[in-house]
Amino acid sequence: MDGTRTPAGRRPMAATPRRRTPAKKAAWTAVTAAVLGGALHVYGLSYVLFLQPQDSCWFKAGRLITPDSRSELPVSLVCGGEEIVPVWLNPALLLLAVTAVGSAVAAVVWGLTARRRGARAPSA
Repeated sequence: MDGTRTPAGRRPMAATPRRRTPAKKAAWTAVTAAVLGGALHVYGLSYVLFLQPQDSCWFKAGRLITPDSRSELPVSLVCGGEEIVPVWLNPALLLLAVTAVGSAVAAVVWGLTARRRGARAPSA
């Protein structure tokens, strides 16, 4: 054997590089944005979730008082009239959520469009 044929007598298939289609890129963007959004939401909830409500104000603001208000979505903790959660957190959560949903929709649309174009291509 000269090394160009397999034991079955066929030529080995050439390794084709994986194509990064727009659908795959959009799907990876959606997954990345969703994971980052989840991690950021967990970080934001670290300001809010405590067993005793006054503990959240004590550990985050240094005051042993009951919070004026708190919520998980949008993430908010108000102690003594002062918002404790960083101001950039909720806009970042919104941006990542919109990116994840938009990219997921784009991935599906591009994937279906590519599949339809492939099905309509004339075979030679």
